[in-house]
Amino acid sequence: MIENTFLHIKGVGKKAETGIWSKNYFTWNDFIRKAGNSKRNHNIKLELVKSQAALEIKDPKYFEGKLNRVDKWRFFNYFKDSVAYIDIESTGFKGNNNYITTIALYDSKEVFYYVHGKNLKDFKRDIKKYDLIITYNGDLFDLPFIKQYFKIDLPQFHIDLRWVFANLGYKGGLKGIEKSLGISRGDLDGVNGYFAVLLWNEYKNNKNQKALDTLIAYNIEDVINLEYLMFMAYNTKLKELSIFEESMLLDIPIPPKVSIKPDLDLVNKLKNYINRYNY
Repeated sequence: MIENTFLHIKGVGKKAETGIWSKNYFTWNDFIRKAGNSKRNHNIKLELVKSQAALEIKDPKYFEGKLNRVDKWRFFNYFKDSVAYIDIESTGFKGNNNYITTIALYDSKEVFYYVHGKNLKDFKRDIKKYDLIITYNGDLFDLPFIKQYFKIDLPQFHIDLRWVFANLGYKGGLKGIEKSLGISRGDLDGVNGYFAVLLWNEYKNNKNQKALDTLIAYNIEDVINLEYLMFMAYNTKLKELSIFEESMLLDIPIPPKVSIKPDLDLVNKLKNYINRYNY
């Protein structure tokens, strides 16, 4: 889909892009070879040549910022073999007292997790391996938090699924979207960000390994579900386009098996605690 896209070129909106496609200029090469040499077309061709060069060297930073947040899904197929689905949990404190407790990262092959006080600093090294980052609400929470916490830049192309699903008409946050799509979290159903804070406190204050395992399992569930949601959003958005063909659809991967399991007794205990005090 990336080489069918013209929206990243300044001055080309969706109406103009549809007009380009209607002239049978379906790809960048089509336009470069076949379009006339008006001043506007010449400028578009120059930008397309630059885009091809950036794509050739797999430079995601070139494309970051050139598309609206709701249209960035179009670049997924090209960068999906170097993807990091990420999600962070934090203490939930206000201001500078808040810190990252765990990070889950799934690259469509393996699941990695990072824990404060153990291996959290390894994330700073590992994230550099990837060209594409996918989050839910990462524009407003995960990525700014990570950049500030680790004092790093994140030059990768970033797709925040919050905006894509909002554009598709879904509401209710990540958990609400999952329920709308029939995604079950099994033993972790009903567990949310506040649970994550309680689980971390239980681990930190009482050295309860089961609490940490449950927190990690919850964190990992987020990133595994992000993969399904990304593929689903990609295929759904494709069907809205005038150039859509069935062959463009992506097969949704089978989710991986996760060895770390939540402690159901602890989850139920926390649910009862929250219900009792109306949190």
